[in-house]
Amino acid sequence: MNALVLMLVALAVLTVGYRFYGAFIAARILALDDSRPTPAAARPDGRDFVATPRWVLFGHHFAAITGAGPLIGPVLACQYGYAPGFLWLVAGVVLAGSVHDCVILVASVRHGGRSLAGIAREEMSPLAGGLASAAILVVLVMAVAAMTFAVVNSMKRDAWGAFTLASTVPLAVVMGLWMRRGGPRAILWASLLGVFALFAVVALGGWATGLPSGAPARALLERSFSTGSAGIAWAVAAYGFLASVLPVWLLLTPRDYLSSYLKLGTIAALVLGVLWVHPPLAAPAVSAFVHGGGPIIAGKLFPFCFLTIACGAISGFHALIASGTTPKMLARESDARPIGYGAMLCEGLVGVTCLIAAAALHPEDYYAINATAEVFAKLGMHPIDLAALEQAVGTHLAGKTGGAVSLAVGIAKVFAGLPFVRAMPRLLAYWYHFAIVFEGMFILTTVDAGTRVARFLLQEVAGRLHPKLGETGWAPGAFTTTAAVVAAWSWLVFAALRDPRGMGVLWTMLGVTNQLLAVIALTVATSWLVNLGRARYAWVTLAPLAWVTAVTFSGGFLSISGRYWQMIRTPQARPMGILCALGIATVMGCTFAILVQGARRWLAALRPAPAAPATAIPRP
Repeated sequence: MNALVLMLVALAVLTVGYRFYGAFIAARILALDDSRPTPAAARPDGRDFVATPRWVLFGHHFAAITGAGPLIGPVLACQYGYAPGFLWLVAGVVLAGSVHDCVILVASVRHGGRSLAGIAREEMSPLAGGLASAAILVVLVMAVAAMTFAVVNSMKRDAWGAFTLASTVPLAVVMGLWMRRGGPRAILWASLLGVFALFAVVALGGWATGLPSGAPARALLERSFSTGSAGIAWAVAAYGFLASVLPVWLLLTPRDYLSSYLKLGTIAALVLGVLWVHPPLAAPAVSAFVHGGGPIIAGKLFPFCFLTIACGAISGFHALIASGTTPKMLARESDARPIGYGAMLCEGLVGVTCLIAAAALHPEDYYAINATAEVFAKLGMHPIDLAALEQAVGTHLAGKTGGAVSLAVGIAKVFAGLPFVRAMPRLLAYWYHFAIVFEGMFILTTVDAGTRVARFLLQEVAGRLHPKLGETGWAPGAFTTTAAVVAAWSWLVFAALRDPRGMGVLWTMLGVTNQLLAVIALTVATSWLVNLGRARYAWVTLAPLAWVTAVTFSGGFLSISGRYWQMIRTPQARPMGILCALGIATVMGCTFAILVQGARRWLAALRPAPAAPATAIPRP
């Protein structure tokens, strides 16, 4: 199979989906109306509720929802072959993920920018709101911890990558101040400055690391930015705190807007590269591991392929962004379609391109990178191009598990087919390291938005104890709740750093609980549509709800009774096994209770009202 076929099919399906299905949902079901003021227009506060231009907010939203999931998930799921993952990405993003994001975004806007838990409380019951809050907090802490851990793994002892990521913070502040000044060309000039400066620091880092080891510039860069896991983790924690408490226009929005240029630009370049090079797919359409026993994912195709590819097809974490920062910055309701539905389609395209990049590698090289040396030896395989790839990129690749490195190698291999890259072999090493930085920026933008959303949710809960704590613009409340959130996910990160199974543990918990959160969001969305009197359109959310429920509950049960039970029985792995099992069981319990409450409300709303008793007509 040639990659060109998959890319053309994906582009066609996503375009048709946005043009027709997205338009149907926006016009017929949600009835978007620009005459209805959004929360940002009705009560701006200059900190959280800030009306933001459509494409600036698109950049923030896309950057916030597109974390490690659409990058790493499709790469790991390529173990099953490229066909199952491709079909799930293309069908899932049009019929499930984009619907999920868009409906929740509009529901939050109509509820004054309330969180998913707040919407559940109003549309279902106070109990449902409380259960949703508990589940969301668990998922948020797990998600941000997993994303932070991924950044730590990819950036430790990487001066070039750490320098580039750190440079985006002052660049974002300058852009935010420039755009805040206003003027007809403020956004244009700030965008041009930010993009130019971003590529300049990427090139500067590459130039410095390419110097001889004794060069002053290289020594300064490595001394300042080459640090271990703990140093990177502390730096990310500090950034997450600042991004949550500072005004959105100063750091979070311009930084996400800036990183979206790198993300969209790299994905566009990769799409064009696939169309130009159209590399053959070395991976099989369906592998022998669909029945389980794979070297990367031990479970069978169902349900674990659909849990591994979470973001890219549907992700419950997106509901937190769609009911967190984004609805508070939406300038008009019509922007919800390109931002809610369109940004998710772009994420689906990210997943497809990453799947193609992984499938372009020979299976022997793919497994040599993504499996440990002991596991790879049991497969009886021998690497094909791995030695040449290691020499070309200038670093050791075998046994670097987790998906990020194999994705970077796949992206570099696609770009290596371009004529100007073949003429300059040194560019292959540049593309590899650029891909590592590209992945890091994807991941870090989820950390800042996730921390801020968790702060909003915690303030909603704290506001019931003391009204002042619930005010998002009150600095002491914002600082206190942010510190609690950052402390929670930082503790998980440092605990995982001390455990050899750290990344696998966090990623598995995230995969199951993230999709369980999507079940909660779709249940709340269906309840909102039924309460609006649009029950005849409830199939739009009920269909993906039924599928995701089957996937997540079966996956959660198999994970607890299988892998985590084995960990609990092993003394060394017992603490992490108990933590995983309790986390998944807690979210499963909350999700099941919300599903039951939702079903009861739907049936009650659809049940015909009893006829009024007939009254006797008096005789004349």
